[in-house]
Amino acid sequence: MTARHEKTDSDRVDHSTRAAIEAPVFSVVIPAYNEVALLPRLLDSLDVARARYRGGADAVEIVVGNNGSTDATGEIARARGCVVVEVMTRAIAAARNGAARAARGEVLCFVDADSIVHEATFDEIERVMEAGRCVVGATGVRMERMSIGIAVMWALLVPMTRLLAVDTGVVFCRREDFEAIGGYREELLAGEDVDLLLRLKRLGRRRGQKFVRTDAARTITSARKFDRHGDWHFLWQTALMPLRLLRGRAGLRSFIQSYWYDDRK
Repeated sequence: MTARHEKTDSDRVDHSTRAAIEAPVFSVVIPAYNEVALLPRLLDSLDVARARYRGGADAVEIVVGNNGSTDATGEIARARGCVVVEVMTRAIAAARNGAARAARGEVLCFVDADSIVHEATFDEIERVMEAGRCVVGATGVRMERMSIGIAVMWALLVPMTRLLAVDTGVVFCRREDFEAIGGYREELLAGEDVDLLLRLKRLGRRRGQKFVRTDAARTITSARKFDRHGDWHFLWQTALMPLRLLRGRAGLRSFIQSYWYDDRK
């Protein structure tokens, strides 16, 4: 993302649903690839959160970065009143950036298509942002289901997020700050979300701002990776990582491609 306000040839925007929203406060940015099964439930939860928001539902726009889907993801999003940006570069970061370029809200809210947002999401984000001390924040998450294997993974990951002061769920920041750091790094096929948080935190330190977690409106995150690969797969995938790293970038890239991009073909 080299030019913040330019549309690339691979980003095609459907503006047909934008007339009803004149000046959104929030732009919800959703990267989506073949999400026909789970996108509707996210949109249902966003409808509830928008209706609950004290600023009114029209203050929240939803922008979907349709990342080369081969199913009806784009059609579903349009039918639900979303702005749809067709992003043909197959990378989650590219889908996020493409949708963000079309967004008009003061605050960008990034959420994965397999999530369910809390009804108080926008009130909580507004409360945090109005305080002026937050450069980037996240709602945090809870799993849609739990098991012993998932709980062990959770016990390993949560301390790391607290130590690094990062998190996921609905990740939010001011659009001007997102643009100032150049958005997501599209060369990163995975980990682009953590990288963005770290760069925004560096930006915020210059003016006394920090990462803030809003624990009062946690997002529910899908367990579909565990449904597909098993509840203990995180542990053995972690154990195999040194072997992949011995193969260099090719080994790591092959794993990322199979785990994050080929999983729903």
